[in-house]
Formats: sequence, C-alpha cells, structure tokens
Amino acid sequence: MVKKTQTSAEKKTGRYRIGVYPGTFDPMTNGHLDIIGRAAKVVDKLIVGVAVNVGKGPLFSLKERADMCEREVKSLAITADVPIVIEPFDTLLMDFVMNLNASVIIRGLRAVSDFEYEFQMAGMNARLNSKVETMFLMASERNQFISSRFVKEIARLDGDISSFVPADVCRRVQKKYKKK
Repeated sequence: MVKKTQTSAEKKTGRYRIGVYPGTFDPMTNGHLDIIGRAAKVVDKLIVGVAVNVGKGPLFSLKERADMCEREVKSLAITADVPIVIEPFDTLLMDFVMNLNASVIIRGLRAVSDFEYEFQMAGMNARLNSKVETMFLMASERNQFISSRFVKEIARLDGDISSFVPADVCRRVQKKYKKK
C-alpha cells in the first residue's frame, strides 16, 4: 500500500484528517474491529491508541495488547483505503492526540449506558483542546453486547468466547487463563 503524505495545503485546510481510536483493548474484540473498520471510512489515517491503563488491571501487558491489535488490524489495513497504525501510549489522551496532529477522537458506543461516561469524557477533552472533535460510532447490532470485561469473565469461567473475539485472540485469552 502506498502511504499518502500530507501536503502543507492539507495541513492548513484540515482535509487530511487523522483519527485516534483509543482503548485498552484487553483483549481486542470483534466489536473493536468493527469500530476500527468503520472509523477508517471517515478519516484519512487511523491510529489505534493502545492505552497502558494500569487502573483496569489488564490481563495482557501493553506489548501483548499492541501485538494483538497489530495482528488483527493487519487484514483491515489491507482492505481499508487509509493507513491504520497501532501506537501504545501512557500519557493523557489529549496529549497523545495533539502529538499525532490528530483532529478526531473516535469512540465506540454499545448502549445508552456508555453515552453518559463518553459524553463527560468528550466534554473534558473539548476543554483541554477545542480543536479536536470526538466522534461517536454506534456498535453494530451483532456487537452491541460485547465487552472485553465480559469476554475475560466468560473465559475465566471456561466459557466459549470464540464468537466474541478473533481466533488468535481467543487462543491467547484461553492460554492466559490456563496458566492461572
């Protein structure tokens, strides 16, 4: 794939839109992949920001999560008309976004209950930098109920997670819980 370089005219007019889809991705689910694929349709470059987020007590290390994202997004990047890049980060989201010259934060919504939290976060981010917009994408019907938290809980109890995550992610999650 030929990577498009941004011209100075595009920088000035904002026609080259870099979007950031941040998350913990612990683990990456089919819902995440759905949002990534759809987000790639509305930006010129998509950066999937894999957050450290130690407070959530991740099952996988930052490197493992970034590697999983890289592997799973590879096929999407081939079919997408835009570059999709995986970038780990451990800073304030808005600092990460500004360092990348991004103008859009992409957030996925599964249910109305997600909206209140996401709305508050979007408001705080807008206060930090009003030039960056937050775009909400609703999860597709088949993915609305999937969350990484539920996937981990089902796997921990030896349930079948194969319809919620890609095959390699399924294997890795199962392997993690067999070690414990």
